Amino acid sequence: MTETIADLVACEDVLTFVNAAITGTGQREFHHDAAEQTLSLGFLHAYMRENYRELYAATLALDVNDHNAALIVRGLLSTARDADDAQRRLEGRLVARRLELLPPQRVYRLFRALRRDGVNNRRTRAIMRDWLLARPDLAFDAVKYRGALKDAVRHAHLNVEDLVADAPDHVRQEIGRIFYGATGHPFVTPIFETWRQAHYAQAAVYKLPFTVAEGFAAQHGIPRKRFLERAERNMTRLERLRLQGHAGENKARLDIDLATVPLTRLATYVLSLPLDERSARRAELTGALRAAARRAAGPDAGRWGRVAAVLDDSFSTIGSAEKRRRPLAVALGGHFLLEALAGEFHPFWTSGRTDPLLLYPFGPTPLGTRLLDALDTAPDRLVIVSDGFDNAPPGLAAEVLRVWRSRLDPDRRVSITHLNPVYDAEGFDVRRLVPTVPTAGVRDAEDLLTLVELARFAEGRVGLPELRAHLDARMARFLTPTGATEPPTPEPEDPASEDPALDAEDSTADPDDPSGDIQDPTPGTERTEAP
Repeated sequence: MTETIADLVACEDVLTFVNAAITGTGQREFHHDAAEQTLSLGFLHAYMRENYRELYAATLALDVNDHNAALIVRGLLSTARDADDAQRRLEGRLVARRLELLPPQRVYRLFRALRRDGVNNRRTRAIMRDWLLARPDLAFDAVKYRGALKDAVRHAHLNVEDLVADAPDHVRQEIGRIFYGATGHPFVTPIFETWRQAHYAQAAVYKLPFTVAEGFAAQHGIPRKRFLERAERNMTRLERLRLQGHAGENKARLDIDLATVPLTRLATYVLSLPLDERSARRAELTGALRAAARRAAGPDAGRWGRVAAVLDDSFSTIGSAEKRRRPLAVALGGHFLLEALAGEFHPFWTSGRTDPLLLYPFGPTPLGTRLLDALDTAPDRLVIVSDGFDNAPPGLAAEVLRVWRSRLDPDRRVSITHLNPVYDAEGFDVRRLVPTVPTAGVRDAEDLLTLVELARFAEGRVGLPELRAHLDARMARFLTPTGATEPPTPEPEDPASEDPALDAEDSTADPDDPSGDIQDPTPGTERTEAP
């Protein structure tokens, strides 16, 4: 089947958008500030929505990050008149399913954005109603997300008592009082009464969700160390990860169970620790990283044959204040995941270091030299995890890959994939090394397997019909309960939110970065890579 130029352009446009939606978060990166990121992403969303609406909606079934998933939902609901009946039905199913998977604080933020935009069509109100009805404990939300829940109920013209029709009578009668901050008469509902008492008694503060308790602790002037020690039992796993470094500054030790932490979050936590602590806890941390990698590898563990990896730990992997060490965390997680997937594994870090547990961002990016070392091992697969800035010397990596593909391996016996964890706002895509090597954006190391599959479309050897078939298959799995990934166990005390007004959500902190306020452990390094 012969493809038209329009098909080729559409395929390229979709892949560009998917890469951006996986990596871009509208936050500052090492090479671009937040304003550039936001402007660039905004243009891509508008372009895709106007020109490829069906494909734009289908990307909700892919591994796009939460920020862009919310933007897609917002865009689809805001432009409902541009879709026909069949499109609206499919979009409604995709939106409802995606909202199930989003953290609650991000969904409430989305509802507030729709309210600001004046989007109040029937489909939007139905989606908001169904999502609120599916919440496992709306009384909990009425305390933690009080302002946002009140805004959603008003905007969707809902009766809050109907949302808790299956709850006990006292909950239905009292939930309205919470919206108006009534603290005079006692409540019958336990969490409402605890919230009321916390206005007056410090002891009640420690019975509330952690992020709610933080606000009351500040009001009561409770010392941070004492607060963390007594509030620890109400922290979620991610809150413990985020606060560990801050707790250390206050000489409070938080117990963290690393056995169930996802790979990239665990890698971020490890990199947030001082080098001495990493060395002292080597067996524990390495064991946890390898266990998380084996879980992510699943049945593919050990099936990839000889694998070589070129992994970037140059200075630019320090990221930014909002995304501290995120690129390095993805590379570290990729190291352990590729180790689990490979029968024989050869890692090559750009710094030349060989101990992944003691990595820190430092030095230039000699990708070309490391590629020569990696190809010298005669791998079946070569995976590159880097932001694509090759500067020691500039352009060597592209030349190595060009000569390898054109002269030494024209039959493509070695599968080469470049995974880039950083969105390039100027190029509206992730930065590529060379056109002949497929590049895909990566947000979490756990997505490496599916992204390697997606990257084959970027090589130009597979066209739009195959891409549509891939998206259709992903949508079918996404929308089928037995085939779709089950939503994560709700963690209502997510560290990215604050109650009642979700003010913390408006900050620039990365909600996926558990390191929080942890200081960079890099020991006295100087900047050696140009921004």
